[in-house]
Amino acid sequence: MIPKNISLTNLRIPALLKISSEKNAVKSLKRDIKQLNIKLSQLQALLEEKEAQLRHSRSTASSAVEASMLQKNSSTHSLTGSQLRGFHEENNLQSGGLHENSATSHLGEKELLGQDWDVTSSAKLSGLTLFESQHDSSSSMTLPDGDGGTNDSFQVFQDGRSVTIACVTTANGGEVQREEDFPEVKVDFQETFLGHTNPISRCRFSASGNNIASASVDGTVRIWTYDSSTTTSRNATIYCGAEIMSLDWECKSDRLLLIGTADGGIKAWNVDAKRVVCDLNTTEAFPSVLDLKCSPVEPIFVSAAASRGYGSSYIDKIGFASLTVWNMKTWKAMAVLPLGKDPPAITSLCFNHNGKILAASATDGMIHMFAEDMSAGLQITGWPAHDSAISSILFGPDETSIFSLGYDGKASTSNFLILIFEWSLHNQGQVLWSRDCSRFCNPESANICRHEMGLDADGRRLLVTSGSVRSPIYQVQGHMSGFRTLPHSAAITTVDWHPTLPIFLTGSADHSVRVTSLS
Repeated sequence: MIPKNISLTNLRIPALLKISSEKNAVKSLKRDIKQLNIKLSQLQALLEEKEAQLRHSRSTASSAVEASMLQKNSSTHSLTGSQLRGFHEENNLQSGGLHENSATSHLGEKELLGQDWDVTSSAKLSGLTLFESQHDSSSSMTLPDGDGGTNDSFQVFQDGRSVTIACVTTANGGEVQREEDFPEVKVDFQETFLGHTNPISRCRFSASGNNIASASVDGTVRIWTYDSSTTTSRNATIYCGAEIMSLDWECKSDRLLLIGTADGGIKAWNVDAKRVVCDLNTTEAFPSVLDLKCSPVEPIFVSAAASRGYGSSYIDKIGFASLTVWNMKTWKAMAVLPLGKDPPAITSLCFNHNGKILAASATDGMIHMFAEDMSAGLQITGWPAHDSAISSILFGPDETSIFSLGYDGKASTSNFLILIFEWSLHNQGQVLWSRDCSRFCNPESANICRHEMGLDADGRRLLVTSGSVRSPIYQVQGHMSGFRTLPHSAAITTVDWHPTLPIFLTGSADHSVRVTSLS
C-alpha cells in the first residue's frame, strides 16, 4: 500500500510543473512584447526621420520658388533706397546691413517665427522694424541683419511686453537648429505600460515617485508601480464612469489620489485601502473638473471646475470658471475664490513650495495669484500673459519665476503660435526666457488635448506635450540645444517628471504610458 503522503506528493508534482511552465511562458511572452515594442519604436523613429527629410526638401523647394517670384516683382514689393534711408533716419538704425529685396525680409520673418527663442537682456538692435496694429493690440518685430554674423537678435513688443530674442546663426548665415533637428535623448531604461484601452488624458508620479497614476478618456484610472524592487500591492484599476480631466497626489505621502471627472465628480482614492474614501460633486453648473491641486503643507486642495462651452476644440468646449478650496479632513468646501462675474475657465493650478501662493491660469490669457490664506479668498495680483488661452503653468525651481504655456496671435492667421514664457515674480510682466513650441504643440493638436508642461527636479529641463509622436525637452535658461523624447506611435497627451530623479513620464493617444530614465 502506497503511503498517503507519497500519493499527495505525486499529485502535486504535475500541478507544480504546469504552474512553472505557465510562468515561464508568461515571462517569455513579456520578453517578446518588450522586444517588439523596441523594434516598433525604432521603426517609428526611422519613419519620422524620413518624413522630416521630406518636409525639409519641400520647404527648401517652396522657399526657392517664393524667393524667385518675389524677386521678379521687386519693383512692386521691395523698398526703395530712399524709403530705407527714411526708416534709418526715423529709427536711428545703422545702414549697410539691410537687404532691399522684400523677399529677404519676408523669408527672414518666416524663419524667425519658427526658431528656438532665447530671451536675453535688451540690446541695441540694427534692422528694419515693422509695426502691425489690430484692435487695441500692437506688435513690433525687428528683423536681424543678413550679414551672416554669429549672434543676430530681434525684439518683439506685444501688449506692452518687450522680449528680446537671440538667434544664433553659423558664420556663413546658416539656419538655426530647429526643434525637429533636436537630438534624441540618451536613455538608461524605458518601461511601457499597456493596460489602458483608450487615449491617456493624465498621468502623475506620486509624492515619493514610487507610484504612477494614469487616467484615460474612457473613465479608468490605473495605479502603477514601475520599480520592480518595490511592492506591487498598490496596483489597482479605478472605474469612474466619466472622462478623467485631472489627477493629483496628496503631497505628503503616496496614500491619497484625487481624481476629477468631466461630470463634476471629485474622488479621493486611498491606495492602502484600495477604495474610494470620499466622493464629492461640484455644482451642476460647473461639471468639468479641469484641474486639482493639493497644498504641499495644509490638508486642503483646490479644484478648478468649468461650465460647458460650445465648439470643437478642447478650449472651446469649456465655458466659465469656478475655483473652490476644499478641506481634506472634513471633505467640505471652505471657500470659493473670487474671479469676477462670468470669469473665463481656469485651466491650470499651481502651489508654491510652502503653499502660501496659488497661481491659476485662464482661457483669456490671464495669470491670477491668490494669497496665503485660501479661505479668505484674497487675490493679490494678476497679469495678461498670453493673447489667448493658457494651457499650463508651473512655478520655477527657485520660485522667483513662473512658466506659462499658451496661445498667442489669432487662430485665423499664420502667426498663431504656442509659446512658453518664464515670467519674473520680482518684476511683474518681465519675460526671463521663452520658447516657440508651435512645431510640436501645433494649434490643431488642441483638438486632441490640453497641452501641459513638466519641470524636472533641478528646474533645468522642461518637458512639453506634443501633437507629434515625440515631445521636446527644452534646456531652461541655457544655451544648450533641446532634446526629443523617444517616439510613441501617436500624439503625446500628458507629461510629468519624477520628484527627485531624472525620470520622466509620458502618456499618449496610443493608449500607452511610458517611464523613461535619462542616462
